[in-house]
Amino acid sequence: MADNNNEEKLSLLQQLGKRGAGLDKQLKELVTQYESMNSRTEQYEALLKEFGLEDGASRDRQGVKRFKMVSMLYVVIKGFNTLVHTEDAQMQLDKLDEIIFTIGDIAGKYNLTKIPTVGDNILLAGGIMVENKTNPIDAAMAAKEIIKSIDDYKKKTPTIWSVAIGIHTGPIMARYAPRKTSPYTLAGNNVLTVSRLGRAADSGDIVVSPMTYELVKEFFEIEKFGKVPVKYSGTMEVYQLGKIKEGLLNADGSMSDEFDLRYSRIQFMDIQEYMLDMLEEQLPKNLYYHNVKHTIDVTTEVELIGWTEGLSESDIMLLKVAALFHDSGQIKCSKGHEAVSCEYAQEILPRYHYPQEKIDTIKRIIMATELPHEPADTLEAVIQDSDLDYLGRSDFIPVSNMLYKELTERGAKMTMNQWNKAQIKFISAHQYYTQTAKNLREVNKQSQIERLKELVEACDKEGIE
Repeated sequence: MADNNNEEKLSLLQQLGKRGAGLDKQLKELVTQYESMNSRTEQYEALLKEFGLEDGASRDRQGVKRFKMVSMLYVVIKGFNTLVHTEDAQMQLDKLDEIIFTIGDIAGKYNLTKIPTVGDNILLAGGIMVENKTNPIDAAMAAKEIIKSIDDYKKKTPTIWSVAIGIHTGPIMARYAPRKTSPYTLAGNNVLTVSRLGRAADSGDIVVSPMTYELVKEFFEIEKFGKVPVKYSGTMEVYQLGKIKEGLLNADGSMSDEFDLRYSRIQFMDIQEYMLDMLEEQLPKNLYYHNVKHTIDVTTEVELIGWTEGLSESDIMLLKVAALFHDSGQIKCSKGHEAVSCEYAQEILPRYHYPQEKIDTIKRIIMATELPHEPADTLEAVIQDSDLDYLGRSDFIPVSNMLYKELTERGAKMTMNQWNKAQIKFISAHQYYTQTAKNLREVNKQSQIERLKELVEACDKEGIE
């Protein structure tokens, strides 16, 4: 009996030994895996840090923000090799200060932010303080003006200084910095790339990356410049920025209407994105009709009617911008919201360097949506017909019901039957002003009146108020 017990104990010890050996092997494998994963994590974090792409939690902790599209302009100050042999060195440094102040003024004109750097070279960035899709053009325009301003300065005042400029566009990581004028510092490969472009350029030249080239080639004459080494990516084909293309400048050197039109096409995307985000976030949630969808509908319709009516593209652009703003006043009030919409336009559009003359026209177009109003010109007629386009659409009844729901939730006291009667009265008196709207909507509008009459007649028969 004792022998049997001993055999059982031995067997159990052998099993435990095997299991222990297996667990020990598993533990070693897990430790190896952990060490490998830890090593990979460290490598990954090092790469993220190298590229300025730390993980989201790290970015939040360190105050880092990612920008999708930034144009960096790296200004290399040339002349220090001459300064050491110059007797009036202090005077030349004073002149350099004047040049740097001028560069700062030009940067502000084109919405470029000065980024803190080490040394005398200057890093400017567009698309940070105001995120926009025009920043590559803004950076290129600023670079051309910087070169010209220094050339003009040298004609009046002998100086040893000149500059070379590199421009590169792409995503960037920016870290918050405690400065009022320059609230960000930039780091990563794109900063290194633009600095190499600037150093590769000769005095008075502007060298741009392929990304910037693609975004500004519609506006500037550009030639191949050569190749520049890029970290981890071999070499990059780069280009020399030339003069503004023929036909985009007036005789006096100012931007032509064609330049403004090309620029405004890109700029409109920025304004549209800003306004739709603003409306989505700030419009009251019980606006079932005067909502973002309605704004998009009107913006689309003014373009359709405008082209068919033979308006110029510049006029259509004014209509589209006015359509984006026309109901923004609903954020604050319903009655008299058109005037508030004009206030938003006056506040926001100067940020996009819209001239006051255009802003005044946009505000006039917005006020044309306040009823009753007799349109004074085709622009006002187009916005009115676009705003009330739904009266002649096949989805009139559901849209009308959404407007009824909106009005009643905001205090209007009426039954659905009373609303339908009011709609019949309104639509019967309404007229479209453009030939396009008459052709597209007038027949269907009359059929909507008949549908409403049928609904009212059915309710009256049943004694429903």
